[in-house]
Amino acid sequence: MLIDTNTYIGHWGFRPLPWHTADDLLRAMDAHGIDQAFVSSASAILYRNSHAGNEELAAQVRGHADRLVPFAVINPTYADWEHDLAVCHEEFGCRGLRLYPNYHRYKLGDRSGRALLEKAVARKLILSVPLRVEDGRQRSWLLDVPDVTAVEVADAAKAHPGSRWLPVNGAGYARTVFSERNGFDGDFAIEISRLPIGPGRDVPLLIEQAGPEHLAFGSGMPFTVPEVPLVKLEALDAPEEVKEAIRWKNAARLLG
Repeated sequence: MLIDTNTYIGHWGFRPLPWHTADDLLRAMDAHGIDQAFVSSASAILYRNSHAGNEELAAQVRGHADRLVPFAVINPTYADWEHDLAVCHEEFGCRGLRLYPNYHRYKLGDRSGRALLEKAVARKLILSVPLRVEDGRQRSWLLDVPDVTAVEVADAAKAHPGSRWLPVNGAGYARTVFSERNGFDGDFAIEISRLPIGPGRDVPLLIEQAGPEHLAFGSGMPFTVPEVPLVKLEALDAPEEVKEAIRWKNAARLLG
């Protein structure tokens, strides 16, 4: 069993993606032995109204509930976002949110961010924050969007008891609550695609410090290729039960 916690369908405003439909994603999953994926709309990141991307996502994943788990993109600075959140959860069956504070010009700890997080926690939604979407060397000259820091995400987690977090495509988790056992009143899994796996590096340290139950497989496709995190997982010097937890069990626990 393999669950990918970090995938997208849709379009990106600055370059063509290798695939953009649910059927494309499913074919890529089949080619790489991925059984299930958490998926959100790439289009929604740059749409003026992110909810249009959620509507496209819901139409695409309909009929694939056994394999594609939808995550909504909500922008708390946009008018009527609370209605959009309710629709995504109650009608579209979204199990989590993908949040882009730096693209949507808010902070997780400011008034807009706190309001969104409080509503999401009340609905028991997973909070997934991509620390970056693209490597800075790939970004268009029209974009000047810094990475979200692991510290900002960790501080938000600590400020919202009972929350569930899934930081993806990130690094820099050392010396935050994500590197501590029982660091905050909630649950989390850190997606491994950008984390080094060598001795003394991020993944082994997080296994030791936070526990193996707090890491999860993810690819970032189609922005990136799944082969790299797949090789990382196989090359990781850890017992098979730890790898199995990272492959799917920790993601399944977050889903409840």
